[in-house]
Amino acid sequence: MQMFDPPRFYLTRQHLLAGFLIFALAFLGATSGFAQDAPPIPPDASYLIEPGDVLVVSVWREPDLTSEVTVRPDGQVSLPLAGEVQAAGGTVEDLRKAVDARLREKYLPDPVVTVSVKAVTGSRIYVMGKVNRPGEFLLSRPIDVMQALALAGGSTPYANMNGIQILRRSGDTQVSLPFRYDEVMRGQRLHQNILLQSGDTVVVP
Repeated sequence: MQMFDPPRFYLTRQHLLAGFLIFALAFLGATSGFAQDAPPIPPDASYLIEPGDVLVVSVWREPDLTSEVTVRPDGQVSLPLAGEVQAAGGTVEDLRKAVDARLREKYLPDPVVTVSVKAVTGSRIYVMGKVNRPGEFLLSRPIDVMQALALAGGSTPYANMNGIQILRRSGDTQVSLPFRYDEVMRGQRLHQNILLQSGDTVVVP
């Protein structure tokens, strides 16, 4: 008569439980990457304001001078007393200093100006081609090419990862910057893994 072996059954159940937990964690990790519509992370101090961004400009003890404004396509914002001020292309500290100077020049002897970014909507990059999640992504802080590929869910099985191109426009001129994935993965020619700028398009053939 064959005897029942409790320890072996116990180990088998433990293995099954461990396998289930690994599968569950992997599934959650994979699905979490699809939260593309989640609110953007607040930008750091180096973030350059873009047209379309929503800003809050306030002056201490001057509630009438507090404004929530959207940066216009020409890069400027219109503020009480300060008038038209260039915002796009600079940091929040650059804008704060510009507003401070305008108010100090004619209206307030010692203004305390605060500028914050309420919503990052103007700064975007694009990842196109043979990736799992092509599309546009908010650029709330500097990211490089490898990070952009991760945001796009990685490549599809038939992607040519050594033929990636980054398209960048400067005024009326557009340039194409090559990116060889295998070299960067091996720690070679890391200068290819550039920080992306607003409007850059990563093309994965």
